[in-house]
Formats: sequence, structure tokens, C-alpha cells
Amino acid sequence: MRKRWWVLGGLMVLAGGVFVASALNAGGSVRANEFARRGKVWNIAHQGGEGLWPSNTMLAFSNAVSLGADMLETDIHATKDGVLVTIHDASVNRTTNGRGLVKDMTLAQLKALDAGYQWTSDGGKTFPFRGKGVTVATLDELFTAFPNMPMTVEIKQDDPPIAAKLCETLKQHRMTDKVIVASFKDSALKEFRAACPDVLTSMTESEVRPIVFLSLVNLAGLARPAGESLQVPVSAGGIPVVTKRLVREAIRKNVSVQVWTINDEVEMRRLVGLGVNGIMTDRPDVLKRVLQSSTPPR
Repeated sequence: MRKRWWVLGGLMVLAGGVFVASALNAGGSVRANEFARRGKVWNIAHQGGEGLWPSNTMLAFSNAVSLGADMLETDIHATKDGVLVTIHDASVNRTTNGRGLVKDMTLAQLKALDAGYQWTSDGGKTFPFRGKGVTVATLDELFTAFPNMPMTVEIKQDDPPIAAKLCETLKQHRMTDKVIVASFKDSALKEFRAACPDVLTSMTESEVRPIVFLSLVNLAGLARPAGESLQVPVSAGGIPVVTKRLVREAIRKNVSVQVWTINDEVEMRRLVGLGVNGIMTDRPDVLKRVLQSSTPPR
């Protein structure tokens, strides 16, 4: 998930009526979903476990599943020839030995790159996955390999739009009931919801803001969430986002609260105690250990 978040500083001094009206008019009733079940905290491997393996690769996804992660999180862009690929950035510069934008490259050009080239766990002293045949993965490959694995798929690209292509791919692989689709881009999520209305979605920043505000002033019960999952950071602008009140009201509306991106064991335990439904982490191994020794509230 995106590391930057909207700034909430000064929110309490804004006119509450604007946000209340926005929340009350945002979407219809929210459907029940298994991700909002009380008493279970989902171990969500962020980009397949970026702290352990090259992110968004089949190597990472396979290892995360073998480790026992409950859910995979991935990001998607489309190649020049229209293939959906699992990669976080719009360019290949940060994670491969190549340079350029994903949307300007064909799948064949992407597959020729070393997707393990830049991964290091020791500040650049060693690069253990270089030359190991790790490549950029396609969404088709991921769905084919793990047809029963719950996933969060984040739409990163909106120019050109790829939401309709994602909907088509989900239907082809019969994954519509196994995913949460997310995006920080309002246009992308609006397009996806129109194309695939039966698929669960997370909420964009503009949809989350009024819910957080209402929670801060003890009016969260008034909110009408536009999606089925709140995928949020612990705090923003120095103001807490994930609170017991927010979690309680979200779950009451069958909305899951999934927090990103948490790699610290102490913070993981605190969030489990708050009753969150899921934790996105680069270290699913650490979270697994925490969950084995913690009992979520019911």
C-alpha cells in the first residue's frame, strides 16, 4: 500500500457538517463479508512479504503462502500490450535492473528483467536474489497458481485505465468472491465498482476521511461506508486513525479494518488487542509468531 497518507492535521477545526453530509451520502448499505469477522486477524503479506523476498514476485507470493499467510496483497499496472502485471511502481527502476515505465514496455521486455536485482536486507551489502531467475509476475500467473487464496489487489494505474481489465480477469479466474479491490484513485475504484459491482472493495482517501472524522467525534454510527474494507494507516498527521471506536463501528457495519504497513512486533500486538481484522506486513513471519501467541478480542 502507499506509504504516504492524507494529512488530517486541523481536521477538528473544520466544519463538521460538510463531512457528515459527505459520509451520509457515500454509497449504499454495506454487504456482509468474511474479512470483517470478529475474533480473527488476517495475516496479510504486503506485496508478498517485501521484507523477506523481492516484492510482488511469484517467489514472494509462493513463500508467503507456504509460510501460512492468510491473504496476499499486490499492486497492478498494465504493460504496453495490455497485460496486467504485479508491480508497485509505475516504473521498473526501483525493483529491477532495467529502466522505464511499465506501461511503455511489452510483457516480453518486462520478463527479460531481473526482478530480484535490487532486493537487499542489509543496506546494499548483498543482493541474494540477483541472477536467480526472479521475474515480474502477471496477474494471470498469480491467480492460476493460487486460485483459492484470498487477495487484496490494488489498482495503481489509471492512465490508461485498467479497472475494467481487472474485472474481466477476476471473472475469468473465478476470483470475484476471493478478493478485495483497492485503489487510492477515485476514478479507478469508481470504474471498477461499475464494472464489477459484486466484488468487495476498499475505500479511497476521500471516502475514508469522513468516517475517521465522525469516529473522532463519536458519531461513527452515522457513516455509510462506500466499500467493505477500511485499509488504513495507524495514524495520519499525528491524529490516530485506528482506534477501538473506529474498529467497533466498522465491524458493526460489516466493514473490515485492515491496517498497513506494520512490521513491528509490539505494534502488531497492540493492534490485535484493538480487534482489527487484518494487518498488512512486510514480515508475515513476525506476524505469524504474534498471532500464534495472541488472542484477538471477540
